[in-house]
This record gives sequence, C-alpha cells and structure tokens, in this order.
Amino acid sequence: MTVVNDNPLTGQPPEEVPLTNAPLIRVLAQVRFPNILSIEDKGFVASFQEAIRDVYPILQTEQSRGVVFGPQGITQVEPKVIWRFRDASGDWRVSLASDFLALETTAYSSRNDLLERLEKILTALNDHIKPKIVERFGLRYVDRLVVQDTRELPKLVRSEVAGIVASKLGDHIHQTISESLFKFPGVEDQLAARWGLLSANTTIDPAAIESIDQLSWILDLDMSIVQQSEFNVVTLKTQAQKFAERIYAFFRWAVTPDFLRHFGGEI
Repeated sequence: MTVVNDNPLTGQPPEEVPLTNAPLIRVLAQVRFPNILSIEDKGFVASFQEAIRDVYPILQTEQSRGVVFGPQGITQVEPKVIWRFRDASGDWRVSLASDFLALETTAYSSRNDLLERLEKILTALNDHIKPKIVERFGLRYVDRLVVQDTRELPKLVRSEVAGIVASKLGDHIHQTISESLFKFPGVEDQLAARWGLLSANTTIDPAAIESIDQLSWILDLDMSIVQQSEFNVVTLKTQAQKFAERIYAFFRWAVTPDFLRHFGGEI
C-alpha cells in the first residue's frame, strides 16, 4: 500500500484504492461565470441540450428563489431558471443557470469517468453558451457513514478527525460538526473540510447532503479557486484533476487502513 503523506496538502497524492462499498454519497463539480441572461431563454439553451442529450436525455426546469438579509431587512431575490439535464438512471445530473454550470452524481465510479463527463459538458458550454470568464471553479466529495458504521468511528478515522466522538462523551453527542479552511501556498486554491455527526432528519446543506432518518457521520471535502480567469476547457479539466487528487490525498490522510478494508478496499 502507498505510504500516505502526513501532510495531505503537499507532496505526491497516494494511489487510489478502489472501494467496492464506498460511502461516497455525492460528487459535485461547478464552474461559475458572470451572468449570461440569454441562458434564461429555452431557444438559446437548445443547442447546448442537443450537444449533451445523448447522455443526459431528461430535461427538467426549476425556478430558484431566495432572500437576501441586509440593512433594510429581507429582500426577495428575483427567480432564476435552472435547467436540469439527467441521465436515464437518474444518477448523473447537469445543471445550467445564468451564472453556473454543475455536474453531480450519486453513483461515482472513477476519477477518469468524472473527468471525461466534465470535459464533455464544458466543451458543450464553450461551443454553445460561450462564457468568456470563470469566476470560481470547485470540486466536492461527500462521504457518509450510517449508524452501524459510526459505532466503529474511532477505528475508521484518525484521532484528529474522530475528535470528541471518540471520547467518553461520544455516546451522549447529539450533533457535532467541525470545519477547517486550508489555503495552499503560492496559489489561490483552498480546501474546505467539514466532518462530524448529524442527528436524524438533519442536514447542513440540503442541496448536497440529504437528511436521513438516522444518525450519520459525514466527511465533506470541497476544493475551489475563486479567481477571475479566461474560460478554457483544458485548463478547467486539468484543475479538476488536480483538485480530485488533492481531495483524495486529504481523504486518505483522514481515514485509517481499517476504513479502507471495512468498505471493500484491498490493501
């Protein structure tokens, strides 16, 4: 087994260990760009749909709504159209709005598969929507352990991550979430790492982590760069690969060999 670097933010990422029963519940990639109001028009979006329809044939539309809390009180945000394109299985979804494109899955199989799919939708975006600027790019992996696995948590994750859950107080914890934001030297990349216990029917992010009817433990790793740059498919795919490797390095630092074996890894 590859030796895991004790500092997952630097050095060579370890080789992947496939898990036959991985607790990975969602992977999400998103690119944000300045508002393109024409995306609200179905006629403008039609050519983009045709470019990806062979893989994502099911189209649904949503109206996003929200509020802003400011000095003048609560202000309603103007509704925004979000185009949702799904594959036949419902496991993969592409979302397009006036200021972002996202790819997400609940059935992640490999890094290469994710990168190939991401390249295809980025190419379609470049060819048919033509954004000129990227404002933010991010990649996020969310793992979840359910109650039968949380009992073994002190064995499955390292002590820095298990924290108070592994102490004598662990049996009495209703909910606890830790969050750290890591910056990388010399670049604008950052990694937000969240982990902890969620009580039943609770979530910290309804869009990415559905609430379930039992206690669970999550490991939520979100790497991103917030920097204005030229939209370029090759650059974004390269960035996605780098982010995936670094997120995996942090994941491998956080978990133990028992974790890998528990979820079907051969080490």
